[in-house]
Amino acid sequence: MPLHDRIFGHFQASAQAKLNAAEVLAPVIEQAARHMVHCLMQGGKILACGNGGSAADAQHFASEMINRFEQERPGLAAIALTTDTSTLTSIANDYAYEQVFARQVKALGQPGDLLLAISTSGNSPSILQAVAAAHSRSMPVIALTGRAGGGLAEQMQDDDVFLCVPAESTARIQEVHLLTIHCLCDAVDSVLLGVEE
Repeated sequence: MPLHDRIFGHFQASAQAKLNAAEVLAPVIEQAARHMVHCLMQGGKILACGNGGSAADAQHFASEMINRFEQERPGLAAIALTTDTSTLTSIANDYAYEQVFARQVKALGQPGDLLLAISTSGNSPSILQAVAAAHSRSMPVIALTGRAGGGLAEQMQDDDVFLCVPAESTARIQEVHLLTIHCLCDAVDSVLLGVEE
């Protein structure tokens, strides 16, 4: 297959994955955004975590909360648990990599805070441990995953929100995750700034 056709095919597959996810995810994204607004309005903060590309997504989300998305507003309280290399490496070295986010959640998380847990497969041990830690701190979880949701699906509790992209390809799931993060940021801003229709 010519390279041009392969590239064009990726664009088509990405667009189709987003269209397939739109109807399924739109109401759940709204629910997640309202959870975030409630958390922030009550003085809570959002902790975000993920591995690899999902770590980048966690950082992307936190930066758009703290700085801004597309509208001017005060900064919002969010922390990416993926950025402090001294903390990450000390936990991985002294305990186990699976604890790199859970120990931070236990140290930084409070009841009323919220965890955004991102895993394309839903099976990342460090994410599963972070969710368990959040629940132990009475923190609701917004899980952003794909495929069938893996172990994350089994950990969800009544106050949690489960955003599962109906796709199998890691690349497609991650592309929908980024769009979902932008939708969450826009929805939070729309509610907080009173521009919601």
